[in-house]
Amino acid sequence: MSIAVGEILEGKVTGLTKFGAFVSLPDDQVGMVHISEVSTSFVKDIADFLERGQEVKVKVLSIDENNKISLSLKQVPENEQLIRSHAGEGGKPGKERAEKKRSAPNVWQGQKPKYEEGQELTFEEMMSKFKAQSDDKLTDLKRATESKHGGFSRRGGNKRYG
Repeated sequence: MSIAVGEILEGKVTGLTKFGAFVSLPDDQVGMVHISEVSTSFVKDIADFLERGQEVKVKVLSIDENNKISLSLKQVPENEQLIRSHAGEGGKPGKERAEKKRSAPNVWQGQKPKYEEGQELTFEEMMSKFKAQSDDKLTDLKRATESKHGGFSRRGGNKRYG
């Protein structure tokens, strides 16, 4: 039986690597599922989705001149349940936390601005205050730097000798 591009075949996972999984196919052939073709969601560790000896359905994406066979799990409609179950809906422990962390509505991780309680600021107001604080800090830094360098001025020469 010859394998053709676009076919959906059954195979068995024979090996896992950082970059994908090797799957044995009919006629003693082996193909590889790249990590990007395992799921529609981000896959950090392929072992979260597959394990050695697991029976899977794969789609043949390409066969190159050296007979290397590229496969996909995510492009097989029957695998939709397998993919969904590992993408945060009952996968390994900790997946729910990772999904919640990724979908957090508040992306800012720095300190929150300290203003009077109950005061709501627009984005423009926050940017204006940030710019003013930044300018103040920069001015202080310049003063401190100039005093450490013996009073030299950027406008020319030494302050003491004109």
